[in-house]
Amino acid sequence: MSISFKKALLEEYARVAHALSAPARLSILEQLAQGERGVEALAEKTGLSLANCSQHLQQLRRSSLVTSRRDGKAVIYQLSDAKILNLMDFLRIVAERNLAQVERILRGLSGDEDAPEPISRADLAFRLAKGTVTVLDVRPADEYAAAHIPGALNVTLAELEQVLPKFAADAEIVAYCRGPYCVYAHQAVAALRQHGFNARRLEGGLPEWREDGRPVLTTAQ
Repeated sequence: MSISFKKALLEEYARVAHALSAPARLSILEQLAQGERGVEALAEKTGLSLANCSQHLQQLRRSSLVTSRRDGKAVIYQLSDAKILNLMDFLRIVAERNLAQVERILRGLSGDEDAPEPISRADLAFRLAKGTVTVLDVRPADEYAAAHIPGALNVTLAELEQVLPKFAADAEIVAYCRGPYCVYAHQAVAALRQHGFNARRLEGGLPEWREDGRPVLTTAQ
């Protein structure tokens, strides 16, 4: 009897693992970590067709990784549990420690140089309180508008070259983006360091900062 119980448990655990096995579904989860979204917005953000995005959402919902609610005729999706952020980060950690290709990709993002250690959220909060750091939110403008770290400047990668003259040569700069799978912060830090700036990325991103209970702002505030 105990063997059948264990098999049933493992099948349910495998259901969650299977739901995480498609890059498109990881991309959807990354978007939902920023905030709740409708299927049209998710399709646009992830580059999926509406039909394909809907199919992936059904897989995620069957595994209880996302939930949904009605807003008029629209269906709005959100992460079912904040612990999913931890699960996504553990996937990243295991991949970075054990897959050589991941290391090669990340090194390429850093311009084939050793990337500096990311700054912890606690350290960033301390530096923000002292006013000794410049923080860049390198996500798209709509995501910044929905929620961002207080004091952060919204600068996309396409805009980075234009704003470099505004930074003091000795400025400490920290860039952040969507979380464990977002590469914008890696690219921003690499570009800044190529121009001689003391730049690092934040450990995690806006979702993890918010989940710590730290303050966030919207452009309406």
